[in-house]
Amino acid sequence: MTNRSRLCSNRLVNAVAFIALGSNQGDRELNLLRAVAEIGKLPDSRITALSGFYDTEPVGGVSQGTFLNAVLQLETGLSPHDLHAQLQRIESETFHRIRDVHWGPRTMDLDILFYGDLILEGESLTLPHPRLHERRFVLVPLAEIAPKLIHPLLGTTVTSLLRALPITERVTRI
Repeated sequence: MTNRSRLCSNRLVNAVAFIALGSNQGDRELNLLRAVAEIGKLPDSRITALSGFYDTEPVGGVSQGTFLNAVLQLETGLSPHDLHAQLQRIESETFHRIRDVHWGPRTMDLDILFYGDLILEGESLTLPHPRLHERRFVLVPLAEIAPKLIHPLLGTTVTSLLRALPITERVTRI
């Protein structure tokens, strides 16, 4: 019996997750690079794609500096809740993030955009990310690495979501 004909194996079944990264305090580029390195250390996980970095205007009405944003693709054996907990740990331990102003300035913001085609609505985690289709600073880097990815709730591709979004915010690749 060859490996191709085996019905089961001990290999972990990995999900493909997409993670948004954003920083507008300190050395924004270094912060993104450090976050990528920390995510790359997660158990049972590996980064399989990384977008370029984009200088973007803040959204949400809080006066603050511009952001640097990116999106990465991660194959992971972590559950969605474990992945979320690990990302929050990176935010707090590595970047000393304090959540005192909603949509306020931060050294690092890490959000799960998609976890496979999972649809989840909970107190601490909602998937897909509930506002990703409204945010050019997320859709532009996401379309760079996964243009044909289909939003499981909206039933359309990331590229189509981006095309449908009015240009109300500046997103510039650095």
